[in-house]
Parts: sequence; C-alpha cells; structure tokens
Amino acid sequence: MEQKIIIHGGFFSESHTNQEVKQAKQEALSEIVQKSYQYLERHTALETSIYAVSLLEDCDLFNAGLGSQIQSDGKIRLSASIMDGKTEKFSGVINIEDVKNAVRVAEKLMVEEDRVLSGSGALDYARQNGFEYFNPETPQRRMEYEEKLNASIGLGTVGCVALDKEGNIAAATSTGGKGFEIPGRVSDSATVAGNFANAHAGISCTGVGEDIVSGGLSVKIVTRVTDGMSLEAAAKKSFEELKPYEGFAGIIGITSSGEIYHCDSHPYMVWASYDKEVSVFS
Repeated sequence: MEQKIIIHGGFFSESHTNQEVKQAKQEALSEIVQKSYQYLERHTALETSIYAVSLLEDCDLFNAGLGSQIQSDGKIRLSASIMDGKTEKFSGVINIEDVKNAVRVAEKLMVEEDRVLSGSGALDYARQNGFEYFNPETPQRRMEYEEKLNASIGLGTVGCVALDKEGNIAAATSTGGKGFEIPGRVSDSATVAGNFANAHAGISCTGVGEDIVSGGLSVKIVTRVTDGMSLEAAAKKSFEELKPYEGFAGIIGITSSGEIYHCDSHPYMVWASYDKEVSVFS
C-alpha cells in the first residue's frame, strides 16, 4: 500500500488574509507534512497522525496548543481527539488547561476504559501521567483578547489524516477553540462529528464547531464512503447539507484506496498533502 498523508491548519479570518501570514502558514505546513511523511515510513497511521498534530500544536501560527485562542474569561482551554480506523477506537480531551499537547493526552487515553475526559478530570489525568504545566498563551493572542477582536471568527484548528503501508487509516484533530467563547463550550474537535476514521476512510474537520456537529460531518462522510461513495462525492453531498444553515466548515480526508481530498465552504482553509515527491497547498 502506498502511504499518504494530508494535514490542515484550519481557516484564517479575513483580518489575516495578507500574503505574509498565508505564506508563513504554508511554509510551516510544508515542513510539517514532509517531516510527518518521513515519520509515516517507520510508523503506523495512528502514530503519525498524533505526531503531525503535535507538531502543529507546537507552531504558534495555528490555533491549537501554543498560540491558542483565549476564551471569554481570559483562559485557554484545549480540545483534541484521535481515532484509529483499524480498531475504531476514539479518545479525546475537552477543555483541558495548562498542557502543551492535548493530542498526546488523548493518545494516553486510548488504552483506558474511559477514553474521553473533560475539564479538571482531563487535567488530573494528564498530571498523573507526567504532563507538566505549560502555558500556551502568546503575546499575539493576549493582544487580540485585550482588544476584543472577536468580530471575526478565530478558526485555526489543526488536523491530520494518514494512510500507512499496511492500509490502516487514522485521524487526529486539535483546537484551542474559537476565542471569546463561553467557558465550557464544546466544539467538534473532540467528537466524532469533527474527527472520525474507520477501515474505509478518515476525516478531520475545521470550521465552526456548532455547524460541524449539527451536520455530523466527519462521521457522515466516512459512512457514505463505507457505503460505496467516493470521498469526493461523499464530501460534496455532505457539504450541500450544510447550506440550509450556512455551515462554515472544511475537511481533509483519505480513503483506504488512496483517494485523498479536501474541500471547504469558505476560501480560507490552509492545508498540505504529501504523496512521494508532491506537496500541494492552498
């Protein structure tokens, strides 16, 4: 099986559409997707999707991990999940504070009976498993918070879908939220609406979490692929179903046959894929 990988860096708001920011994000995605492709040569799809998302979390250009959006009470809360298409196991953390890589906490939870934790319970679990205190705030996010730049949507969720040499698929997604939200708000990133994989396909979403949850987007697309549709057809049909409420979303995906696809309802999603020698960006 020919290995493949695709990653995304979420959307960027209209206030950040200048070429300098876009180029910086594309350069970061290029470096991360190539590193992750090399990692995939020696690791499983699940291990690689976690690795790629952890690199994205460590890059302050994106809204996950370092550089996450600040919520309305001045705190940063992270959510992330992973799903192994081979075992069809899902794990995640919701609104966890003061850790560096939420996706790595989700990885730890994969072996537990209780595989999705939130808030203080997620933080207690992280501390018990060696995750030390880390403040993901950056001066840029603090400035945005203090200036109350919440007129635009803070979309920079990150994700990865990988297909390994054994034909296994996995997906991972991580976010710092939309910014200025009510504390306790749950987005799509740590649910099967925003991150889903089985033996047939894997999907990672970005966009407005409420719209993605309303559409059950990831699981809907994967189910349609499982039932025989192409990834492109499944995605297009599912995006048509977002139109009645003007759903704001973007997806990346891979199928077990090697079909790789991305689409979005708005033109500002940034992504990269790596297939042998070819990298592509938007």
